[in-house]
Amino acid sequence: YISGKPVFATFISKLPATIYLCVVSILLTLIISLPLGIIAAVNKNRCIDYIIRLLSFLGNSMPNFFAAIMLIALKLNLLPVMGMNAGIKSVILPAVTLAIAMSSRYIRQIRTAVINELQKDYVQGAIARGVGRLKIITGSVLKSSLLTIITLLALSIGSLLGGTAIVESIFMWDGVGKMAIDAITMRDYPVIQAYVIWMAIIYVVINLITDIVYHYLNPRIRLGDCYED
Repeated sequence: YISGKPVFATFISKLPATIYLCVVSILLTLIISLPLGIIAAVNKNRCIDYIIRLLSFLGNSMPNFFAAIMLIALKLNLLPVMGMNAGIKSVILPAVTLAIAMSSRYIRQIRTAVINELQKDYVQGAIARGVGRLKIITGSVLKSSLLTIITLLALSIGSLLGGTAIVESIFMWDGVGKMAIDAITMRDYPVIQAYVIWMAIIYVVINLITDIVYHYLNPRIRLGDCYED
C-alpha cells in the first residue's frame, strides 16, 4: 500500500541483510559459548564455573535493547552505530548484541549437557584406561552433546531469520525485522501478512531439518525405527 511495489520483491530485497546478520550472530555465539560452557562443566562448582554462570545469568537477563544501548555507548567511535554502509564493521554491534543473550543461554545448556555426559559410564571407563580428558571431551562428549546444541541452533536460527525487529530497528539494519516494524507503523497490511507467512514457513522448515538431522546423529533414533519396522 505504501511503496506501490510488489510485496515479494520488497521482502526478498530485505532477506539477505537478515541472513547475513543471522550467520554472523550464530558464529559469534558458538565461538563464545562452546569453550565457556565446556570450561564451566569441567570446573563444576569451582571459582571459574561460578564466574561463567554469573556472567551468563547477567547476559540472559539483559534485554536486547539495553545491550544495544550499552554497546552504542561503549563503542568509543571505533564502529559505526547505524546503517550497513561500512562493510563488515557495520554488522559487529548488532551481531554482538544478539550474541550476548544467545551465548548466555547456550553456555548454561552446554554446561548441563557436558556435565551429564561426563558422569556416564563410558567416560569413567575411558578415564580408567588412561585416555586424556581433552581427548574424551573433544572426541566423545561433544559428539554426544550435539543434540542439545542443534536444538538451540534450530530455535535461534528460526528466530533470527524471522528478523530481530528491535535490534534491526536500533541499528537501522535494513532487514526483515525492520521491514516488519516499518510496515506495522505505517499499517502496510500486505507486508505484515508476508512477514507472518514467512515466520510460519521458516519455523516449520527449520524444525523439519532438525528432525532429519536428529535421525542421522542419534543412533538410538535410527535403531528405534529399525525395531519398529
